[in-house]
Amino acid sequence: MKHLLGIKGLTTEEIIEILDRAERMKHEVLEGGKKDNLLSGKSVITLFYENSTRTRLSFELASKYLGATAANITASGSSVEKGETLEDTGKTIDEMGADAVIVRHASSGAPHMLSNYTNASVINAGDGMNEHPTQALLDFMTMREKYGSFEGLKVSIIGDVKHSRVARSNIYGLTKLGAEVVLCAPTTLMPAEIERLNVEVTTDADYAAHNADVIMGLRIQLERQKSGLFPSVREYHKLFGIDSRRLSLAKKDAIVMHPGPVNRGVELSADVADGPQSVIGGQVTNGVCVRMAVLDMLAGGNK
Repeated sequence: MKHLLGIKGLTTEEIIEILDRAERMKHEVLEGGKKDNLLSGKSVITLFYENSTRTRLSFELASKYLGATAANITASGSSVEKGETLEDTGKTIDEMGADAVIVRHASSGAPHMLSNYTNASVINAGDGMNEHPTQALLDFMTMREKYGSFEGLKVSIIGDVKHSRVARSNIYGLTKLGAEVVLCAPTTLMPAEIERLNVEVTTDADYAAHNADVIMGLRIQLERQKSGLFPSVREYHKLFGIDSRRLSLAKKDAIVMHPGPVNRGVELSADVADGPQSVIGGQVTNGVCVRMAVLDMLAGGNK
């Protein structure tokens, strides 16, 4: 692997290798090993054209935990505001000798384009409505910690599937790993012909939740309401929100996930978000470990 541009391009074996390495990283972190020399002498740049808290911070911590030199570039305050193209930014980064570039961009395909203009390893931290591979990997890690295997798992993804890069990466990976994926959303928030990706599609959230092993809520982008894609937040929560009643339809040991940030009272009720079946906090922890694993594999050169 030279780059991590998406889950779609990974083999099942490559996904498992990343997860195995992330588990080893987590073991070291939990034992207090937050400073390693695996990336000593390496430089990692985070290049974010969109706002982020969890993804950017976890990548920065992962870089520092591995001993790399980390630098951050945002669109505001950089030459991007002066009209510099992604191509020229990539060439500039390359001239500075970066070993890895982590990019988040509003345009689908931007990380793929950047990989053509730099010798550094490019890691996709979210591109438009396309993919968010490291988020999916941390989701897989969280599921595997609970169940050990993906074979036969029913994973129900409920929310704004149409605009979710998280959903796409999860679909690509979970179907490769052997899970059964059910997508649930209003028809206005469901991509056309998404069932071609070997998933089941429904507009009935109770059906989606029934007998599920994993229920994943997706953030509703409230600005979509202005476009008339759903009538009101209150009605959305009633029909598609995950509350204690809807959660009771899932298996007794089912887990609740969310990529964050959560709109409480919209995708998840507060008692579910903070309840014993929620693993949202664990997802955040696993995010650092997955990103450590990815950086080590791409920039560290350790087989």
